[in-house]
Amino acid sequence: MSAGTWSEFELIARLTAGLPSAEEVVVGIGDDCAVLDTGGPRLLLLTCDSQVEGVHFTLRTSSPQEIGRKALAINLSDIAAMGGEPRYALVSLHIPRRCPLEVLEGIYTGLRQEAAAAQTLIVGGNVSGTGTAETLAIDITLLGESERGRVLTRAGARVGDTIFVTGCPGDSAAGLHSLLYPDHPYPPTACERLRAIHRVPRPRLAEGRLLSQLGPQIVTALIDVSDGLSGDLGHICERSGVGACIEVARLPLSAELQALAATVGRDPLAWVLHGGEDYELLFTVAPGYEETVQARFAAAGAAPITRIGQITEAASGLRLRWPDGREEPLSVQSWDHFTTPGQARSS
Repeated sequence: MSAGTWSEFELIARLTAGLPSAEEVVVGIGDDCAVLDTGGPRLLLLTCDSQVEGVHFTLRTSSPQEIGRKALAINLSDIAAMGGEPRYALVSLHIPRRCPLEVLEGIYTGLRQEAAAAQTLIVGGNVSGTGTAETLAIDITLLGESERGRVLTRAGARVGDTIFVTGCPGDSAAGLHSLLYPDHPYPPTACERLRAIHRVPRPRLAEGRLLSQLGPQIVTALIDVSDGLSGDLGHICERSGVGACIEVARLPLSAELQALAATVGRDPLAWVLHGGEDYELLFTVAPGYEETVQARFAAAGAAPITRIGQITEAASGLRLRWPDGREEPLSVQSWDHFTTPGQARSS
C-alpha cells in the first residue's frame, strides 16, 4: 500500500496514532501550531512547513525573492492562526547540485525581507544536497509566543457562533489560474494584483493578535485559510464537534476576482470556497459580540472582516445557504497533497 492510497489527513492520523504526550504539551497534533508550557511567563508556539519545487512553486512564474518570502509567510500565518507573535525561524534548504547560486541568494533575500517585516530572527537551519534529484525544497521551523489564556485554537466553536473571515478568499486561486494559463487576455490590473497575492501572501499577524486580545470567550475558534475555505472550515467543525452553514450572498468577492472569472467564464465561488493559499483568517465569534469584534477591527485599521455564516449542530454537517433560502451540502474540494489531481498547487 502506497502513501497515495490515503488522504493527507488520514496519513497524518495513521502516522501519529499513539504518539506519547506530556504535561507541558498544551496543544499537540491537529492544530496550526503545537503549544508548549515550558514554565515561563508565556506559552511557546511551534510550527513547520515545506515548499517543494514543482508542487508549491516554480522558478518560471515566481522570482527567487518571492519564493523566499512566501516560504516564511506561510509559517508566519500559522502563528497568526493561534493569535501569537513570531520570534525565531530555522531554515533548511535541500539543494540540487546544479541549482544556481543566485537563486539561493535570491531566496535568502526574500526570507530576510519577510523576517524583518514580522520582527522575526532567522537563527539557524541546515543545508543538504538532494543527490540525483533535481528538486529544490525549503523547510522552515518557526517558534513564536503567546500570553497564557490567549491562545486560540480550532477546537472552541459552539453552536450559534458567527463565522467571520478576513479579506477576500479566492484571490490567490484566481491568481494561480492566470499563471497556469498565461495566454488568456486577462484584465491587466486585476491579473497583476491577483498574481501578487498568490506569489507573496500576507500573513495576518496583526489581526491574529487582535483576536487573541479579545480572548477565547469572544473569539471561540481560529484557523488560517491555507487549503481552502471549505476544507479549513471543516477542520474547525471536526475539532469543535459542530457543523456550519455558509451564506453565499455574504461571501466577499474582490472586484479583481470577479473580473477575471468573467473573462474566463469560471464560477468565482469555486475559487472562494475551495481555492486555498490565501492565508486569510477564518474565525468564530460568540453570539452578541459580533459588533464588538467589527468595531475593534475598524478602530485598529485592520483587514476588513465579513460575517459569512453560523455554526450549527454537528448533524447538519457543512452547508451552503443560497439567497433564495435554499440549502445544500457544502462539499470539501480543498487542497490535499495526496488526493488533489495533478499534485501541484503552483505553476
